[in-house]
Amino acid sequence: MRIAVIDGQGGGIGKHIVEKLRREFPEDVEILALGTNALATSVMLKAGANEGATGENAVVFNSPRVDLILGPVSIMFPNAMLGEMTPGMAAAVSSSPAKKVLIPLARSGVEIVGVKSEPLPHLIEELIARVRDIVRGDRGLG
Repeated sequence: MRIAVIDGQGGGIGKHIVEKLRREFPEDVEILALGTNALATSVMLKAGANEGATGENAVVFNSPRVDLILGPVSIMFPNAMLGEMTPGMAAAVSSSPAKKVLIPLARSGVEIVGVKSEPLPHLIEELIARVRDIVRGDRGLG
C-alpha cells in the first residue's frame, strides 16, 4: 500500500502522522511525503517517510498514484495554509481516486458540523486507527 501524507507550513502535522504510521507499519506501507514547501517535506522525511517531493507538481503528479491520502482537511481547499495549497493542488487531491482520511482542523476556515473539537494528538490517533482498519481490510484481515 502506498500512502501520501500532505502537509505545508512547518510540516508538524505531517511529521506526527508519518511517525505514527512508521511505528504502526514499519515495512508494510510505503509513505510518500508531499510538502507544499521544502521544510514540510524535509520534516516528514526525517520522521520516516520513504520518499518525499515538494510543490504543486509533486502533489498533482502523485495524488492519483497513491492508495490513501492523509493530512489536514485544508488540503482539499484552494489557498488554504496561508496560500500554500494552490488551486491545482486542491483539485488534484479532491479528484484523486485515492481514499482520503483527513483531520478536521478549524484553521482552514471551514467548520465541519457534527465533528467535536479534539486535541491534535487525539485526532492523529483516530486517523491512524482508521488507516489500520483500511490497510487490514485491503489485505483481507479486517
